[in-house]
Order: sequence, then C-alpha cells, then structure tokens
Amino acid sequence: MVDQRGVVLADGRGDSLPPESETAFGIYVHWPFCAAKCPYCDFNSHVRHQAIDQNRYVAAFDRELAASAARTSGRTVTSIFFGGGTPSLMEPETVGAILEAVSQYWSVADTVEITLEANPSSVEAGRFAGYRAAGVNRVSIGVQALNDADLKVLGRLHDVATARAAVALAANLFDRFSYDLIYARPDQNLAAWETELNSALEFAGSHLSLYQLTIEPGTPYFALHRAGKLIVPEPDRLADFDARTLEICEGHGLRRYEISNYARPGEESRHNITYWRYQDYIGVGPGAHGRFSEGETKVATSCEASPEDWLARVEDRGAGWATDTALSLEECGDEYLLTGMRLAEGISLARYEALSGRTIDPARVAALVEHGMVVMADDGRLRATPAGFAVLDSVVADLAA
Repeated sequence: MVDQRGVVLADGRGDSLPPESETAFGIYVHWPFCAAKCPYCDFNSHVRHQAIDQNRYVAAFDRELAASAARTSGRTVTSIFFGGGTPSLMEPETVGAILEAVSQYWSVADTVEITLEANPSSVEAGRFAGYRAAGVNRVSIGVQALNDADLKVLGRLHDVATARAAVALAANLFDRFSYDLIYARPDQNLAAWETELNSALEFAGSHLSLYQLTIEPGTPYFALHRAGKLIVPEPDRLADFDARTLEICEGHGLRRYEISNYARPGEESRHNITYWRYQDYIGVGPGAHGRFSEGETKVATSCEASPEDWLARVEDRGAGWATDTALSLEECGDEYLLTGMRLAEGISLARYEALSGRTIDPARVAALVEHGMVVMADDGRLRATPAGFAVLDSVVADLAA
C-alpha cells in the first residue's frame, strides 16, 4: 500500500469493471464530524465546537478494526473508503495511522482503491498532499452546485471559485478523483441544470456523482417543504431532469453505471460497487454499517451513532457495534435486489436465487418488461431501463413482493 517513506504503491485503478464473481472486500471508515450541518443532510454527521481528540479516535478505530479482523480473517482488502461527515477535517497523520492499522490486520491488494471524501471548504494543498503521502489514491469532493446563490441555499461553506480550486488541486495530486453535484434543487429549472452540468463536465475528469435532491424527514428542508416554503421540481418534471442528465453525460463519454454515478470505463468507484453488488465490507466508526460473511451466514452490523457513545463503547468493549445480526436468506435476497438494481448491469437471477433460496415471480418480471421498466438479458441478468431507473423504488418493491 505505502512504503516506509509513505510513497504510494497502488493507484487503485482498474482497466475495466471487475466481474461480479471477483472477490471483493471493503472497509468503510466513518468520520462523523462536520464544520456545519447542511439543511438537506440526514447522514450521521455532527458539529462539535471543541477540538476533536484525533489521537483518541485513532486508538478507537484501531481497536474496532482489530475486532473486525478477528471475524474476517484471511480476507484481502480491495478498497477502503473514508466517509462522513467530513473526512477532510482529519489530519493526514490520522488517516495514515488508520491505513497502517488496516495493513497490520489484513492483507491488502496491490491495486487497493483508497478514497477520501472532502469538502472544498476544508481543502488545502498541504492537507491534500498529506493524504496522498499517507496512501489515499482517490478523492471525492462535495461540490454540490456551481452556483453561489444555490450553494448558500444548500448551506455549503464554500463558493464556486473555492470548489473549482479544490477540484483542480485534486486533479494535480491524485490519479483519480470525483466530485458530487445535486440537481432538482429549490427553484431550479431544467435549462439552468443543463447549463450547469455542461459546465461541470468541462473539468469533471473521469467520474461524476449526480444526486437528485431528496427531502428527508427530520431535516430542516423537510420542515420548510412541508410548510410550502421550499419549492422543488414536481415529480413529473424529475424524469426530464434524469433523462437530460443521462444524455448529456453520455455525450461527454461518461456512462451511467449506477443510478446516480457516471464514469469512463474502468474509472468506476470500486468501493461503492462492492456495496451495490452485495459483496462483503466492514464498517468502523460512529454510525458505520457492515455486511460480511461468517461461515455460511451473512452478518449485518451497525455502530453506535453518537460519536461519544461509540467512543465509550469501543474503549469499554473493543468495538462500537450497537447491532450485530445474522441475516435470513430472505433478507439477503431483498438486500441484493435493493442494491443490485441500482447498477446498470443489474442483478444475476442465479445469484439472487442462491442468496435468497427463492425465485422472482416470472409473471412480475414479464409485466415489468412489457411496461418497459426492465429488460431480461441473454446472460441471465435483470436490468432496469432508463424509465425503470426513474421509478426504481417501485420496480424493486414489485420484484420483491
């Protein structure tokens, strides 16, 4: 992963998307702290006005990684993802210490992909260079909008100039980078989004994440929307946003490989594909989730969400797991269906049957094919069409019934 001088030995790059049959094993590290809470965000993120004792958190991450390694011995790590929260608030030494712990507890693939999420407002040249030296070989930047007025509405702490500078710095330091945008924002029309997306693609590199704004319960946006003070595009207009997004991205050579992610061939996020293909991964840190095999059983874990409660539990018990559950065959099948149908490659019906012990009703598949929501490929895979992606939750619910 890194040599004794901190020089990166892997670039995390693949020539093409690996086959689903290839063994993957990911590690997700959750850093829960943010400088400010965005009004649309329902992630496990927390604002703390006092300094964070990063050395104490490093020790806790080390202990939880050790506990996880004891349950997943013999695995080879193929991807590591630092998510949040705002991982770019971590010191590079903190990131390096966590990566060192991973390499002590598991073998690590030569081609390991190591991604760190960053906010433009917390990006600086020295910190990014430090992450690179620590072993990070891919960054994902939360730009969210290329319009200063909309960035303020979204509660972001950066402006467009800062975002562009952060992306330029990432392009200079890392072989692989991505950034996020949110569309169907308050009062946004389709023409404005088309202009913004075309501008974004001029400096997007080889990967772009494009998320349709969702109004999540418990967020300030939810209360404003319910009170009629936040206007977003009507549902029948969202399909137009989705269709134009697909058309514009593919016109620039970025294909949609997942419902919200676009990449040039070989530049897909291997870590996130591990989730969507329902392959094994562990999650460490406050609120982190994991799915991994123990013998013939698939296990689901989730950690204490509160940073302070997680820290106390790890220091007391060696791990911060709040839940630790063996999944039934039906649950495994449902989860594979839910995640796998997000991918352009769809799901393998043979693997679904092996995971769940049952088959999907052929009549339901036939009805969805007839209505243009899915296609049944010659290779035995079931895939959503562009029309199906627009109503994917309904498609999945129909298949799972």
